[in-house]
Amino acid sequence: MRILHALNQNAERWLLLVFYIMLVATMFIEVMRREVLSYSSIWGEEVVRYSFIYLAWIGAAAAVKERGHIRIDVILHYVGPRAKALFYIFGDLVMFAVAIVAVVYSLETVHLAWKFGSVTDGLRVSRVWALMAVPVGFGLVILRLVQSFLRDVADLRAGRPVYEGDKLFD
Repeated sequence: MRILHALNQNAERWLLLVFYIMLVATMFIEVMRREVLSYSSIWGEEVVRYSFIYLAWIGAAAAVKERGHIRIDVILHYVGPRAKALFYIFGDLVMFAVAIVAVVYSLETVHLAWKFGSVTDGLRVSRVWALMAVPVGFGLVILRLVQSFLRDVADLRAGRPVYEGDKLFD
């Protein structure tokens, strides 16, 4: 149970750390190779590119968890706590629908890459691994949206103020 709790709290952070380290280390190695040895590899560019893509999609899930996405919340300053909770629930439901569509269409692309055995240009590994970034990221977004929805409904029923996340500027 502690493992599930730790995953729930930190899964995105750990994944972001792994992909960020891969990106920085590979970029450093490639810059050194290019400057010192006057040679670079195509695999380094691909590792950096795909690490960045995974960073973006997993970061989206982390932002959903923390309610860190950019939003226009001027209206929320003028409504009561109940209306604010309903706005957040509505926003989560809309984003949930978008995430479902994104997962469905991205899985079609993954399926086609798998079906035809498509490989990446430099690494020569299955393109499925690169394309899985979108359904994995949106799958995590869906998980976090369900958790957010359940939290917001519980807060609404209990009369507590809705979780708004950290503010960047106040």
